[in-house]
Amino acid sequence: MTPIDVVEGILADPQNLANVKRHTTPDVTYVSLNYDNPELKRVMPWCGTGCGPEAIARTFVDAARYWAVESFDLGTVFGSGPHVAIFGKFTYRSTVLRKRVTTPFAVYAHINDGLCNYLQFMEDTFATTASFRSGGAWLIKSDPDGEEVSV
Repeated sequence: MTPIDVVEGILADPQNLANVKRHTTPDVTYVSLNYDNPELKRVMPWCGTGCGPEAIARTFVDAARYWAVESFDLGTVFGSGPHVAIFGKFTYRSTVLRKRVTTPFAVYAHINDGLCNYLQFMEDTFATTASFRSGGAWLIKSDPDGEEVSV
């Protein structure tokens, strides 16, 4: 299998632990959305850095409890040596509030001896978290010359 085949194999059935184990090292590092953000972890408990194939499968099982996956499209896939990158988009609908969101995603993986030993998944976390928003507002001051914005 090529490094691209390995990553596509994981993403073909990421909730299936046997499938994930088939394509990863026992100590694979998995980064979901950030390295460590306790505040975001309160909203999406799978966020952060995990170790082992179980961390990957658990993330996708948990995410499927929070959202119904309406589409998951791999767009551009490329690799160079042991490095693989995927850029695509997905559409999720939150299971509690039924809010729909479409966001780009990016995956980076490192393959060693035919197995993935590092996998990182990124998305527009602001958009996906907004699918859980039930009320309230954030007051944000980002523009050094601008006003505060209510979101």
